[in-house]
Amino acid sequence: MSSIIRIYNSSEVNSRTLESISGTLQQVFSAPVAIANISLNLEDAFDSGREQYNSTALLAKILNTFDTSGNKSIVIVDVDLFIPVLTFVFGEAQLDGSAAVVSTHRLKNQYYGLPKNDLLMVERLEKEVVHELGHTFGMYHCQDYECVMKASTYVEEIDLKKSIPCPVCRDYINERCNRKETG
Repeated sequence: MSSIIRIYNSSEVNSRTLESISGTLQQVFSAPVAIANISLNLEDAFDSGREQYNSTALLAKILNTFDTSGNKSIVIVDVDLFIPVLTFVFGEAQLDGSAAVVSTHRLKNQYYGLPKNDLLMVERLEKEVVHELGHTFGMYHCQDYECVMKASTYVEEIDLKKSIPCPVCRDYINERCNRKETG
């Protein structure tokens, strides 16, 4: 039986966007998706020296707050994320685990002083959600620049990617999710 993917929305992302992302996740991972809007207290993860939120601390909170056994859970937040060795991250996931977190903060054009573009932000969010959930299914970074599993250091690299995996990564997912290739 496949895992259930749970999207926990603790951001300003609307339900229509979440439904769209849900459809992509069902297509990529062949798993049912459940969506819930939540209020998540993030203050334990806040680093006042950096004025950012530690994504690893948020992952721990997710694991302690939600029942992730046998499922994959991803939390969407609006805050600026980091890990100690990097200036920022778009998200973080447990490799071959059950939890991930993604932030919309640096996916918005306004962060870079550019005009608001909700469609572009949604496309970026979808790619990052698929990417981080890919890690929870045991996937590593891919070298194909269009593959959703390619590492992204800058938002422009996200824009180059597709929201689906390359053929090699797709085969891995198909094998991992115990299903036959459908396309």
